[in-house]
Amino acid sequence: MKLLRLLVLFITVPAIAQQGGMWIPSLLSGLNEKEMKHLGMKMSVKDIYDVNHSSLKDAVPQFDGGCTAEMISDKGLLLTNHHCGFDNIQSHSTLEHDYLTNGFWAMSLAEELPNPGVTVMFIVSIDDVTTKVLENTQGLDEKARQQKIQENIASLTKSLPKEAWQENSIRTFYEGNQYIRFVTETFKDVRLVGAPPSSIGKFGSDTDNWVWPRHTGDFSMFRIYADKNNRPAEYSKDNVPYKPKHFFPVNIGGVKENDFTMVFGYPGRTTEYLPAVAVEQIVNVLDPARIEIRDAALKVEDGFMRKDQQIKIQYAAKYASIANYWKKWIGEVQGLKKSNAVGVKREYEKKFIQWVNAAGKQAQYGNLLPEFEKNYKDIQSYALARDYFVEVALRNTELLTTGYKLYQLEQVYTARGAQSFNDRKGNALKGLEATFKDYSKVVDEKVFEQLITLYLAKTPKQFLPESLANVNVGQLTAEVYGKSKLTSYDGVKQLMEGDPAAIIDRLNADKGYQVIKAMTLAYYDKVLPKYEEINLEITALQRTYMKAILELSPKDARIFPDANSTLRVTYGKVKGYEPRDAVYYEPKTYLDGVIEKYVPGDYEFDVPQKLIDLYNKKDYGQYGENGKMPVCFIATNHTTGGNSGSPAIDAKGNLIGLNFDRVWEGTMSDIYYDPEICRNIMVDMRYVLFIVDKFAGAGHLVKEMKLVK
Repeated sequence: MKLLRLLVLFITVPAIAQQGGMWIPSLLSGLNEKEMKHLGMKMSVKDIYDVNHSSLKDAVPQFDGGCTAEMISDKGLLLTNHHCGFDNIQSHSTLEHDYLTNGFWAMSLAEELPNPGVTVMFIVSIDDVTTKVLENTQGLDEKARQQKIQENIASLTKSLPKEAWQENSIRTFYEGNQYIRFVTETFKDVRLVGAPPSSIGKFGSDTDNWVWPRHTGDFSMFRIYADKNNRPAEYSKDNVPYKPKHFFPVNIGGVKENDFTMVFGYPGRTTEYLPAVAVEQIVNVLDPARIEIRDAALKVEDGFMRKDQQIKIQYAAKYASIANYWKKWIGEVQGLKKSNAVGVKREYEKKFIQWVNAAGKQAQYGNLLPEFEKNYKDIQSYALARDYFVEVALRNTELLTTGYKLYQLEQVYTARGAQSFNDRKGNALKGLEATFKDYSKVVDEKVFEQLITLYLAKTPKQFLPESLANVNVGQLTAEVYGKSKLTSYDGVKQLMEGDPAAIIDRLNADKGYQVIKAMTLAYYDKVLPKYEEINLEITALQRTYMKAILELSPKDARIFPDANSTLRVTYGKVKGYEPRDAVYYEPKTYLDGVIEKYVPGDYEFDVPQKLIDLYNKKDYGQYGENGKMPVCFIATNHTTGGNSGSPAIDAKGNLIGLNFDRVWEGTMSDIYYDPEICRNIMVDMRYVLFIVDKFAGAGHLVKEMKLVK
């Protein structure tokens, strides 16, 4: 297709060092391959992606919809991050069998633990379908165009060829200028095999999150099971370990600075081509609001978790989830300011206008930047109100989130009647049962009080519900948590008894439900319609802006598509960095650093006695390096959320590490990649094997793998 030829034309290798990028694995031949070879790669791109033969892509599935994993044996053994498997490790944990604290290791297939609902998805093939998706969209306004595109995608998803056990998925690239189909296979029988204690897998916890130097053994192991034909199947005792098309040999020879590295995975979302005005709004308005809300929630939860072991277990996964992006946003703001991202983009936009004028394209592209300025000014208050509603009501206050789910049921009843309501009631209750398993009324009450205070104080006044305009937050909190049935699963079940009409009446009489309903109605009435209207205009502008960038950029420009949770390749080198004047960070860490950070009994920096003993004896087996035990390393690979669990691969296609984080100074790489300070963080595979073998005594798992040097 003509567009693809254009894209390849602009992905030219610059004379300077590698500059990031998240590349489609089926489109690496040519200039990307030359750059990868220049950086030290010994493979061909056919080794990375091949439809007709096994290749590296066959060993890199998406794990549970939001992380990446890699196959490490011919018996379905899968490796991902500890934090990616955390929910499942937690779900199997009790006070009697606390796998979070003590770790878990299956010493046989029979001991492996099933995880209902967990999926592992492989990419079978990738092909361009842009022409078909854009059929009959010319001349339509933006809303009608998007509707037609969705209709075309739905039709193609059903009609394009695939095997019966496979699925079609069509995703947009380059802001709607390109569409690609992925044929996938999804496995649903995924069993927990092993996980180190949190004192290893989560060492440093939230203090060290997004920070280098890092000393975290962030890994867990699962096994994929398939039917007797090696195809996806629901959980069954008759299933057998999956035999992958490819699995990674594990390189225990180690890494050194300037070694080639490649990270393969499913990066979630980046916005590298935002205009300067959008980045300015993120830095000065939106990120600070999100940070403040989550900071308040985390302080409450942390206070309770430090005092109560039961609450610590209940809230461990929730706290980690909230803290993750809270800290990321803090680093993002600092990084964008430090790198002068807004100023750099303003300078780029001056050059963009020069390209437009030189090409005589003023009519098509000359008004893009002024239109961006207008629309981002118009959307700011709506975007801020949206963030306050989402962060307070839908993400961080459990009573409100529960109430919102029940409000959705009420909407089903209103729109579709009693039968549809009853059809959905059971699933809703089942989902809430899992919610209340890890719920504490006393914690949530304090979170509610803090966050409602922020919501009422910081949301633009015109968007607040009238019923909460002059409310006393202390009195409201006491009344809600003293009277509402939304504070327990038994209470929710009581609300949901009887016929639908009675249930709706009972819900609307509940004080907690009244609060979330008022907030929701205000949001849907006063915020969302206008936000979506302006955002639709911004989306259309962004697509045209992207088209102009592709069309007008110099021939040495490196233009990669933003991340969208599809399979990507990013590559670079093991490399240290200078975060600030007179400070240089080495690219590798060792077990020595774990011991240096050790704080006995601390929930973030405690160290298991057995690990201390192994360190004191220097009992590292074949995994040590010059009498030291490597733990983590960093490189210049351009990663983001979704790359958690991604394999770090050496020049020959062997597994050398497991991606799990980025350095704090470079978290702004989702918006602006700076090669000077952007680094991804990986746990060294030698540390993974050392923990499995020497610490856990699960050497049978290592024997499944193919070790190379």
